[in-house]
Amino acid sequence: MSPSGERRRRGLIRWLRRLGLSATGLVALLALARWGFFAGPHRPVEPLPATPIVDMHCHVAGLGFGGSGCFVSPALRDNWRFGSYLRAFGVSRAEVERAGDDLLLARLAARLAESRHVQQAVILALDGVVDAAGNLDTNRTEFYVPNEFVATACRRHPNLLFGASINPYRPDALARLDWAATNGAVLVKWLPSIQIIDPADPRLEPFYRRLVELRLPLLTHTGAEKSFTRSADELADPARLELPLRLGVTVIAAHVATTGEHAGERDIDRLARLMGAHTNLWADISSLTQLNKLGYLGEVLRRPEFTGRLLYGSDVPLINMPLVSPWYFPLNLRLGDMRRLAALPNPWDRDVELKQALGVPAEVFARPAALIRRP
Repeated sequence: MSPSGERRRRGLIRWLRRLGLSATGLVALLALARWGFFAGPHRPVEPLPATPIVDMHCHVAGLGFGGSGCFVSPALRDNWRFGSYLRAFGVSRAEVERAGDDLLLARLAARLAESRHVQQAVILALDGVVDAAGNLDTNRTEFYVPNEFVATACRRHPNLLFGASINPYRPDALARLDWAATNGAVLVKWLPSIQIIDPADPRLEPFYRRLVELRLPLLTHTGAEKSFTRSADELADPARLELPLRLGVTVIAAHVATTGEHAGERDIDRLARLMGAHTNLWADISSLTQLNKLGYLGEVLRRPEFTGRLLYGSDVPLINMPLVSPWYFPLNLRLGDMRRLAALPNPWDRDVELKQALGVPAEVFARPAALIRRP
């Protein structure tokens, strides 16, 4: 595409993002398709891999019922987002209060078992903010999902894989890391802008070296974060990943650093530059079909820096919310395809087939099974 054509394409995408979830936005999308703006998939559509697919990016939540140890801050619990998250899991708050937080993981495992395409999913714990003494700071933690809660559920449900989360500023962080590895962790998850972790902090070098010894990949959020009531987005700057990369950690940049910018540069461009310097850097495509991220999936599939470096992730429960729908892609999908995809009852099958129809290569779906640590 010519430079002027690329500028027009990006301008159109920015305009569509601003329209958001409004009825006007949907009408505009359909009108553009009708007027001949149909561009087709971002790449030629490929058959899905014959090997079972692993979803490497799934969240879970809990309110502390049933002795789970989970925690949600009053600010987030009372925010409109949280009720939407519970509905996306297929549970009500009353049900969770009666049955305990284990119900969310049981529902996830049951829905996953019904998928035709995805065999296993990595369920992510989420450590909290810690204070100066290294103890959990509940006043600054919005969302806490203990490793023990997730590890226990994953032993109960074989199609769920344990994604650990450890704030490296805890004084016993290395012991917690060893425990996670012993108890089946396949990776470690960070959300730096929410957990207040600086990946560039040289004090974290021992933690990084232990990750290398244990062969545990680090899945870390990159780019702006909008799912919580507050976020220190400067900590999710991809440039801050230089230290763990240099030390040999297998780093997975969640969401390919879509949205957000630092030093007058888009985060996705800063991540692309790192890709050229570090072969141990990967990125997952979770959240890239959300309406607020229109255009990013096509960009990462076209850019050579990301070729061979992308991994499949869903970002459950967000794929089961109105933020994601095949109907948002009339420029890339035919009417019959959108109708067929929207009718798929299983959220994982809907997510996989939507991304496949948009041109995500088969290797992206196959790669997580090979990259995560197998206990």
